[in-house]
Amino acid sequence: MSQGEKVWASSFTRRTALQNLASFLGASPFLLGQQDPFRDHSRVPRLEELLTAFDFEPVAYAKVPRVAYDYTAYGSESEFTLRRNREAFDWVDLIPRAAKAANVDTTCELLGNKLAYPILIAPSAGHTQLHPEGEAATFRAAAKAAQTTMVVSNNASLPMDKIAAAAKGNLWWQLYPRRSLDDSKALLDTAQANGAKAIVVTIDQQSAYYERSLHDRNLSGGRVSTRLSAGADPNPYRVLTNRAWYSWSYFDQIRPMVKVPMLAKGVITAEGAVKCVEQGLDGIVVSNHGGRGMDYLPSTLEVLPEIVDAVKGRIPVLVDSGFRRGSDVLKALGLGAKAVCLGRVPRWGLAAFGAEGVQRTLEILQQELALAMADMGRPTLASIDRSLVRTRFK
Repeated sequence: MSQGEKVWASSFTRRTALQNLASFLGASPFLLGQQDPFRDHSRVPRLEELLTAFDFEPVAYAKVPRVAYDYTAYGSESEFTLRRNREAFDWVDLIPRAAKAANVDTTCELLGNKLAYPILIAPSAGHTQLHPEGEAATFRAAAKAAQTTMVVSNNASLPMDKIAAAAKGNLWWQLYPRRSLDDSKALLDTAQANGAKAIVVTIDQQSAYYERSLHDRNLSGGRVSTRLSAGADPNPYRVLTNRAWYSWSYFDQIRPMVKVPMLAKGVITAEGAVKCVEQGLDGIVVSNHGGRGMDYLPSTLEVLPEIVDAVKGRIPVLVDSGFRRGSDVLKALGLGAKAVCLGRVPRWGLAAFGAEGVQRTLEILQQELALAMADMGRPTLASIDRSLVRTRFK
């Protein structure tokens, strides 16, 4: 055999090269990282098979494009606050009374409206990316689920009149402040003309970008930008200036435009809560935007007691971010919240089964809350106080 033949015989063939490449990819953690983490089988369960709100997330994941799922799921930066919102519930124990309650009454009055349960749907944008009927389906489901109040997002994918026409129920409306008072007035007039019973003004700062959607950009059906596009805010640090102008004086400016109760959403300090009272606001929503604002903020459950103490009962305190179970709701009520707002849970229901999915997720949490109250010996919401909970916040 010539020297050339020896070299040829000992060199890689195309087949050998492909075999080695396949072996490398098969053992690579990068390939594992591209697999769907929720799918261990191909069958999507039926609606009646889902027993908790958590059960709806993998079904939603299976049914919508990755970009739509990511929009619902992600938090800012390393998602520390997103995780902490859930972890905080592990640091609150429920302390039962000696006797259980044979019957429970979950009704309450909030800003002049009677609620069957102290549970609302938090404002969130773009419901049509989860289901073609969008917010109309969400509102229809909310009305069927014991007339649950829905807070419609300023960035809803459907106009307020179409959402309001979908059902007879309770609507609030959320506003992102506008520099132009004329624009603010037009939005507020439209919301109130279509039956909004309260206005929720968001005052926190949302993140400029989300790393999860950037990591998934090659797997999603949508286009995700990795940097600020031309014409965006003129700075190299991703700092969004479209909300940096917010000030407390904005409430004074729009107060004459608002004929219904007005709340501030995004309060996470006692100082901010006191300022809301001084501004004459009618309520507070303790919120870190579901972990979508600045990362490494505290969970809302951790700061809830100090905010309730600062308000001293002068205005109702609502809370959102991380709530998944009726027992979660009960813990917040024990720490002083008047009601709880759900963000991701109804979105999972909408993506999974449309209006029926939203209705079912709400009913599950309502049933869980009633059961938890009975087990803890708390027959009414008025009987719930801090003796119900023991905190071990870290």
